[in-house]
Amino acid sequence: MPLLLNADRSRRVAACVLRRPSVGLAVAGWLVVNGVVAAVAGDALPFDWPATAERTPVGRLVDANLALLEVFLLIGLTYWLTRKRDRPDLADRAPDRATAGRETLFLLGYGAGALMIGCLLARLLGWHPFGLHLAGSIYGTHQHVSPAEAITWASYNLIVYAVVPLLYFRRRYSAAQLNLRSGDRRADAVLIAAVLLVESLVQIAALDPKIFDLSPHQFLVGVPLTFALYLAGAVLPAMIFVYAILVPRFLRLTGSTPATVILGGLTYTALHLWDAWTVFDSPGNAVLSVSFLLLTYFVPGMFKTVLTLRTGNAWVHVWAYHALAPHTLADAPHIVHVFRLE
Repeated sequence: MPLLLNADRSRRVAACVLRRPSVGLAVAGWLVVNGVVAAVAGDALPFDWPATAERTPVGRLVDANLALLEVFLLIGLTYWLTRKRDRPDLADRAPDRATAGRETLFLLGYGAGALMIGCLLARLLGWHPFGLHLAGSIYGTHQHVSPAEAITWASYNLIVYAVVPLLYFRRRYSAAQLNLRSGDRRADAVLIAAVLLVESLVQIAALDPKIFDLSPHQFLVGVPLTFALYLAGAVLPAMIFVYAILVPRFLRLTGSTPATVILGGLTYTALHLWDAWTVFDSPGNAVLSVSFLLLTYFVPGMFKTVLTLRTGNAWVHVWAYHALAPHTLADAPHIVHVFRLE
């Protein structure tokens, strides 16, 4: 009987969520992006993606939608593992609506400015624009990436998206208000372990990461180096900027968990605007670039938001679904190449 009651309650919750206008818009947007890619891409994509060079545009759409399915399964796992926990109210951790609105606009404007400065600075130095990913992340690249570029990218992102916002907001809000403190360490650890295990197995099965082809020396040096670089350049910036600061304010402003999840996904996507593979030299390529930014990052960004909302702890997504898998798992061979580790 309890199982039947829980199943019935789950169906009612799912039906309520699907009726939300924000969810309808997100579903429509996802379908439109799929349609645009199918109509515009033709027989090949214009991106430098060595890791998936053999995949056709249709194959890449299939991959994106399978990734969507996997995330839905992870969301189900997350809800099941957190079903007995006291649900934290992140909206109460944000200030009043007027203040939350001002802070949100300020932070989004600051982030847009940081992306522009990162682009200009990197270009002046002869490098790829600085976004949330180092050039060659996940998809690989045929272009040259130097150790100096990797270190400067990580330093810039850490300072601009993590250190400066944290110093500013930490003066006004407690660690708990910024989702930096666990309310249940044991439950968080169980959730982290479960999600990390599933995601790692999926990554290994789907992507066949070359980390297992590294020599013992490359593994011992390259894996910790990859972890440190991506923790500084991608993971902590996303955690502080989006999930510690913006997510509670999105929830305060919208009063809607689904809308907050969607906004979290969109913000996370926007921070990858300058991924080195994007091509903006024609309207068609620009449309495809924006489409694949959404297909690649929107869904993971939403899941990171779900993990934060269910636990009240922005650190959970760091260990469960970012720092180790995919980045350390997928990008260690790339960093070994960048630093020419023999």
